[in-house]
Amino acid sequence: MQLSHNEENNFSLTKFESMLKTNDVLFFDSEEFEDIIHHYLDNGKIALAKKAVKLGLAQHPTSTNLKLFKVEILVFEDKLDLADGLLNELHDLESSNEEVYIQKANIFSKRDEHHMAIKMLEKALDITMDEADVYSLLGMEYLFLEDFENAKFSFMKCLEADDEDYSALYNIMYCFDFLEQKTEAIEYLNMFLNKNPYCEVAWHQVGKQYFDLKQFDKALTAFDFAIISDDMFIGAYLEKGKVLEKLGRFNEAIENYRITLDLDDPTSFAYLRIGKCFEKLGADELALEHYSKTVHEDPLLDKGWIAITDFYFKKGNFQKALYYINKAINIDEENVLYWKRYAKINSRLSLFEEAERGYQKTIDLGNYELETWIRRCDILINLGEFETAVQNLIQALEFYPETAEIEYRLAGLYFNLNEGDKGYFHLNNGLKIDAEYYIIIEELFPKIFSRKSVKEMINSYLKAS
Repeated sequence: MQLSHNEENNFSLTKFESMLKTNDVLFFDSEEFEDIIHHYLDNGKIALAKKAVKLGLAQHPTSTNLKLFKVEILVFEDKLDLADGLLNELHDLESSNEEVYIQKANIFSKRDEHHMAIKMLEKALDITMDEADVYSLLGMEYLFLEDFENAKFSFMKCLEADDEDYSALYNIMYCFDFLEQKTEAIEYLNMFLNKNPYCEVAWHQVGKQYFDLKQFDKALTAFDFAIISDDMFIGAYLEKGKVLEKLGRFNEAIENYRITLDLDDPTSFAYLRIGKCFEKLGADELALEHYSKTVHEDPLLDKGWIAITDFYFKKGNFQKALYYINKAINIDEENVLYWKRYAKINSRLSLFEEAERGYQKTIDLGNYELETWIRRCDILINLGEFETAVQNLIQALEFYPETAEIEYRLAGLYFNLNEGDKGYFHLNNGLKIDAEYYIIIEELFPKIFSRKSVKEMINSYLKAS
């Protein structure tokens, strides 16, 4: 009885591993060794692959393919000089072997010599029978160089050679997106679909391009075709749901999100979107039920906690909002979005010290939006922490020089601290930038605003403007 190729491979592997355990030396032909090594490399078992290469070369010292496997392992281990030396020997023996040039390219790429890697791959391209793989490698080298036009061309050639290489298709779309060529991307995908009308990945990508262009009806049609091509394609149902949301068709969006829950393990994203749809439909209990499922499924998904917090905030139930944002912070205290909401909620509850702490934490975590500095300053003013408020605004000026909102506040603060010269200096700055914003002084520092000298200074600017 003749064994199939897979059965032969399994037999060879069993025989090889038995040999390693018993220390017996058994004979394998070079092709058997190649299959064994290939299996171990594919499964990340480098140590076993090395043993197989060593034993293989001991039995077949002239085998070019086994030597190339040795090169591959040396490259993996970053022993680039040894690999290069062995490749030079192989090149002298077999200058027409494409794998020699591919491995040379691999070494150049590891050394960040991507132009030389491309030259090697172009030589491999002249002699290869498998253009798809070489074009794919070329595309990656061009990506390393951020040469997206040539990368795009290489991946297109790869897809021409193998129209089922979807990683090449995704890379083509990555290049189009980076080059902001959405119309060209759609034209290319339509051309590809003319030859491959049931390619669900291509339809999915067309839909995403139309979605980005806000052409939602066309996006919907594309996702429908993706589902017709493969009715188990979860990504298409999710994207279709997003389009239906944009079109205000929330019940239909829910249906599509629910299909994904039936096709595979539930995802927090699907629960979140279903919750959003129910909230839009005014079905508050169902919205909250799905938001709860979202955070249960993935407690680290900030959008889930934010959805629950914002739900209660919009309803004016600030205590409940605070409860949930505190739970979120206990899970991830480095999340800026959580602290911004923590500050906002505490501010609405008139818990100003906690609100200030929230804004300070937001800034500490690298959120330097003008609104964050301003809100913290206003709370510090409310707390009578004038000197801290000044320091806060001086930091803000580094990011937002010549900003009226900052200058007027600094003016009022310095007047309160009895530093009149600095007060007039910043008031003058604020008036020069935008005289109409003097209302900040009137609202935040009414006693300062009532001073005759301050009013005269403001009025002189208002008359001049």
